[in-house]
Amino acid sequence: MTPPGQNVSQAVLSHSCTRNQSVESIESFRSFPDRLKDFLYYRHCRHFPMLLDLPDKCGGSDRSSDVFLLLVIKIPPNNYERREMLRKTWALERKQNGVQIRRVFIIGTMGSGFEKERLNKVLDLEQSQYKDILQWDIADTFQNLTLKQVLFLEWMERNCPKVRFLFNGDDDVFVNTNNVVKFLQNLKDNDGSKHLFTGNVRIGLPPFRTECKYYVPIQVYRPKVYPPFCSGAGFLLTGHTASVIYNMSQSISLIPVDDVYIGLCLAKAGLSVSSHAGVRVADVHFDSKRVNDYDPCFYKELLLVHGFFSEKMYYLWHLVNDPNLKCFGNDK
Repeated sequence: MTPPGQNVSQAVLSHSCTRNQSVESIESFRSFPDRLKDFLYYRHCRHFPMLLDLPDKCGGSDRSSDVFLLLVIKIPPNNYERREMLRKTWALERKQNGVQIRRVFIIGTMGSGFEKERLNKVLDLEQSQYKDILQWDIADTFQNLTLKQVLFLEWMERNCPKVRFLFNGDDDVFVNTNNVVKFLQNLKDNDGSKHLFTGNVRIGLPPFRTECKYYVPIQVYRPKVYPPFCSGAGFLLTGHTASVIYNMSQSISLIPVDDVYIGLCLAKAGLSVSSHAGVRVADVHFDSKRVNDYDPCFYKELLLVHGFFSEKMYYLWHLVNDPNLKCFGNDK
């Protein structure tokens, strides 16, 4: 949602990115919602100042292969409590099964005037303590998620080019990072230098042509279906694949749905997406043997579940990682 007093154009205009007036000639342009008009006016803009940077996050570009798993979490500036919770649970930076896990939050800006200044100050204070925030001076809106992803990939190419694997996802997911590490370590003949892109796959999904959050008119994307893609709630990929996506993005116009855009980049590169049964986005079902959705045994074998509030995440993380947890029917 665009915060009060701010839209895409305000964030872009402050950095001398020229508004592309020619888009007004697009058929039915005047009927588009304002947020889509702003997106089209400025979607050619790809370069923005960084407000908070972490050039040494991976130990320098030459040593970035030491980072086995980089957690890349999309989150708005005002979600301070959520960031604190993630730092204490699945996004905790640590060594797991002998390999390094690192974390970055990718963030834009919100509000204007004092509100924007206040939120940026909070982020600056967090950065001084945790050193885990990448922030660009762009409006943190749904339509700008694609831009935020491309800016992150550019940052990665520059600062973490040899990272082996990445998790990329939202701030409201529960990720069993212990299982993620085990899954990645058990891959055959892939140390991060080959293709992998896996999550909850969407195939044959048509664009939403009527007004909604995911609205993409035919004037912006003409095909009747999207290429296969993984839900942006959370997916896993290799450093190699991340680099390919970034290279493909240089010649593909942005669209205002970030997970679909990544699918477009993969399709152009001729790379596949794969489904992982342990990634649950919109199809979480509890059988009759489960007491409720707080049963830690349900989550113990999964990689990711979407739709978590902070207190539930904190509670389950500690239950799932309790060494005394006993789950009947499995020996793990």
